[in-house]
Amino acid sequence: MPLLGADMEVGKLVEWLVQPGQKVKRGDVVAVVETEKGAVDVEIWEDGIVDALVVEPGTTVPVGELLATLRSEGAGAPAVPPPAARPAPAGPAAPAPTAVTPPAAAAAMPPERHKISPAARRRAQELGVDISQITPASTDGIISIAEVERAAHAIVPPLDKQEAMRHAIAASMARSKREIPHYYLGNSIDVTRALDWLAQENQQRSVKERVLFAAVLLRAVAIALKDVPELNGFWVDGQFRAALPAHLGVGIALRGGGLIAPAIRNAQDKSIAEIMSALSDLVQRSRSSSLRSSELTDATITVTNLGEQGVETVYGVIYPPQVALVGFGRVAERPWVRDGTVQIRKVVQATLCADHRASVGHRGALFLSALDRLLQEPEAL
Repeated sequence: MPLLGADMEVGKLVEWLVQPGQKVKRGDVVAVVETEKGAVDVEIWEDGIVDALVVEPGTTVPVGELLATLRSEGAGAPAVPPPAARPAPAGPAAPAPTAVTPPAAAAAMPPERHKISPAARRRAQELGVDISQITPASTDGIISIAEVERAAHAIVPPLDKQEAMRHAIAASMARSKREIPHYYLGNSIDVTRALDWLAQENQQRSVKERVLFAAVLLRAVAIALKDVPELNGFWVDGQFRAALPAHLGVGIALRGGGLIAPAIRNAQDKSIAEIMSALSDLVQRSRSSSLRSSELTDATITVTNLGEQGVETVYGVIYPPQVALVGFGRVAERPWVRDGTVQIRKVVQATLCADHRASVGHRGALFLSALDRLLQEPEAL
């Protein structure tokens, strides 16, 4: 059972997507696991052949518990039965795993296919609605856009799951504030030129291809990290471990409450348009519980943007084992001295919350300065 977040203790195996004897390669999705923050597609980390499925779907087991065995390609079938999963620790949250699952029982039944118009299917994808869960009301059996939208409004986690998610978030943040020596820095950045440039760029794009300012900010963060690499990585076993690529964890609010921060991988190598596409995809799949495990574990730094909620300044809490979090508030018009005159400019408050064990305030200030410089030259991003 993989660790899919610093606050995760147990996970529930929902479904196997492979069978014994099946060949797999690194990165293949082999199972679906439910955590307190939703269902996650779990990837395999090595090439090989599935030997045995040790845990049955529906079983809740602790992190680190054996789920399946894998053998190298070319190796013969095992001469002895596969190891049974160890019983879970005593307590209501983790009942003991059951015996090895036969292939027939492990295979999931395919969902019933429903007829749906292309427009309704697109709307379902936009809203993160599983069309297999919609029962069409019309006599022709075709799902309508209205039925998709009604289903979207109904996608709210049960109260007990909302409480579990809030409890998990609270536990992780309490640990963070207890163990990590936070320091905070902030800077007001004139983004008038960046917004004007973005408006001109969007005029040349179709409506579906237009870019939000959030993507510009994410790109600037990824590039600024090159100047201050000690903000990008993890504090593990008493030391900082730098991460060369910038996998930006993006804070996404879930319907019905809760927060998740999946990663846009290799953001430093993506254009603003590519970051926008990746961001839209993550938001959609986060709200439909269809993220991959690597997207929840790979983030090397988190970026949160609460500007749409009217917040001017964000003071974040680091998500361990990361060592920094960048926050952005709303863009507001402010009197600003420029070229010796007072002008009305569009300004955003950027904040940095960092781990004092991995960096010092001077280096954090250099990061915010780099961010400011990059946003004054948006065409270079």
